[in-house]
Amino acid sequence: MTTRNLYHSKPAQWAVYGLFFVIIALIPAFVSDGFLLNQFAVYGIYGMLALSISLCWGFGGILNLGQGIAFGLAAYGMAMTMQMQSQDPDSNPIPPFMLNNSLEHLPWFWQPFWSTGGGILLALVVPTLFYVVFGTLMFRARVSGPFFAIMSLAMLSAFATLILDMQPYTNGANGISPPSPLSIFGTDIDPYGPTAYWIVCGGLIAVTVGAKLLTQSKFGLVIQALRGDPERVRFLGYNVALYETCIYAISGFIAALAGCLWVMLIQYVSPAQLDTTFSIGMVIWAGIGGRLSLLGAILGAFLIQGGQSYLGDQFLATWLLVLGAFFIVVVRFLPKGLAGLLEKVLGALARQPGKHARSDLPHAISGAPAAGE
Repeated sequence: MTTRNLYHSKPAQWAVYGLFFVIIALIPAFVSDGFLLNQFAVYGIYGMLALSISLCWGFGGILNLGQGIAFGLAAYGMAMTMQMQSQDPDSNPIPPFMLNNSLEHLPWFWQPFWSTGGGILLALVVPTLFYVVFGTLMFRARVSGPFFAIMSLAMLSAFATLILDMQPYTNGANGISPPSPLSIFGTDIDPYGPTAYWIVCGGLIAVTVGAKLLTQSKFGLVIQALRGDPERVRFLGYNVALYETCIYAISGFIAALAGCLWVMLIQYVSPAQLDTTFSIGMVIWAGIGGRLSLLGAILGAFLIQGGQSYLGDQFLATWLLVLGAFFIVVVRFLPKGLAGLLEKVLGALARQPGKHARSDLPHAISGAPAAGE
């Protein structure tokens, strides 16, 4: 087997991913502090968001600066579900903030959230459907590149403004704070306990495996061909708009799942989850980690958000400048991100004279399929 083929070995890629899964699954065995465990779970959610950007931007070539739409809408849906779990249908059917805004009846669009299963389903389906509709309109009109990025950012700002303006129904800038943790089948999910962490961990593993399988399928190869030359793919008879809409909607579903899990952990949602800075931050995580690598994007989110948690207080207002400078350096000199740098280093070590270990690890880190694979 040649070095090139060995580098592109799928078993090696799955071995690296498997090792990563084992490491994150074992964290509760070594971390007993509930606050720290909750923080690690939040990092897992950030990893899901970075993965969704990698799938859409890195593999599909669709730069989405409005990923906060799916995340924020799902988070509000989950918050509404958890809020209604604490309300009594007979004696206390209206959330307190609605009473403070002089509402006398529960709005019709809050009614489905009496059902926990129905509420969670709506929190996932509504943002995904929006992505399907919006994507169809944009991609059929052949809106792409920076034009699509600007349109997605504009839609994000529109949703944030809408939620702020609907003060009686969304509590405006104050957001929604469910008083009790999520209850599933009569069991409360403690956001600071290992159960909540494992739910997030399971979600991260599930979407990572699903996304990895997707990129290695025929559908994934077509998507990656679109990134390189959409006109050639269109000439070959593929429905480019349909493929673009599908990958865009799939990334939106992953972000929606992350939004639901976010509220389960934080028990709070506000228009800040639809802030433009947060959505642009997702792109930075994926870009620094490696947008062409699902695992690289996840690790990029861990690195950046972990750095912000532990170094942000020291840099204070200059943290964003430091992050921006780091992003520019990576984009300029490491177009494949830190995952690409690691791939080059491992590849150089494997090619040293006298070395028999022509490792599969270099390409396993980046995970992009070889030509003709």
